[in-house]
Amino acid sequence: MPAPVAPDGSPMTAVPDRWVENRAPTGWHKVDVRELWAYRELIAFLAIRDVKVRYKQAALGMVWAVLQPLAGALVFTVVFDRIANLPSDGIPYPVLAFVGVTVWTYFTTSVQTAMSSLVGNVGLVTKVYFPRMAAPIAAVLPGLLDMGISLGILAILLVIYGVAPGLPLLLLPVWIVILVALAFGVGLVLATLNVRYRDVKGVSGLLLQLWLFASPVAYASSVVEGRWGPFYDLNPMAGLIDAFRWSLLGAPAPGLDSLASLAVLVVILVAGLAIFAREERRFADII
Repeated sequence: MPAPVAPDGSPMTAVPDRWVENRAPTGWHKVDVRELWAYRELIAFLAIRDVKVRYKQAALGMVWAVLQPLAGALVFTVVFDRIANLPSDGIPYPVLAFVGVTVWTYFTTSVQTAMSSLVGNVGLVTKVYFPRMAAPIAAVLPGLLDMGISLGILAILLVIYGVAPGLPLLLLPVWIVILVALAFGVGLVLATLNVRYRDVKGVSGLLLQLWLFASPVAYASSVVEGRWGPFYDLNPMAGLIDAFRWSLLGAPAPGLDSLASLAVLVVILVAGLAIFAREERRFADII
């Protein structure tokens, strides 16, 4: 049988088949932002899927996004305002608590979803290559929808209580981005640990409950003073909640002490990225 020839008459050489291994890089490596951008459609698909799963067959649907912060603010108002009579920096306590609950609800929901993002996508992680960081990124996005709904309810409450935001409202998108970054950083650490140790889910639930009371969700930061102040300033959620209240309610602006919260936030994010990148190549083997 004559050898095949090209259109120009030259002989064609057969190229043997080759196996190409597509795997995560080994060792420490930088986050490949371009690769994540190339997989943006997968990230959007995972995020939309999480929203659909969350509200599928739910009788009240997205009403839960409103009921949860409202119920939390109501309970805190009865306990901390009516009974304990805690100061609220001259701001109506219900809206003070509502902002705190809204920010905290997004944080805890996103952290827990990011923590389970790899274990909950075993089929993808073990059979298909994609940047594993896409799963935690997608996990912190759906909560923004609930936060947007809650902020809409807050606007109504501000009218009812006669609270008018000022120019700091323009900085609200900045605080939202920082909040997402914090949830993403904590979620990365927990997601990495959760691949190896399934009891991380129970431990993280307890830690988040303790973190709640260490954060100014149900009270104003002015309540914390004395020797506990320096330790309180290391809580990244403390500075964030104060920043949200400053932009939305005209509360006192965060002071220089909030820089400590910001520094801890950066450390958490960098540590999460480093730990995740280090362990990424092992996920498919041990999940």
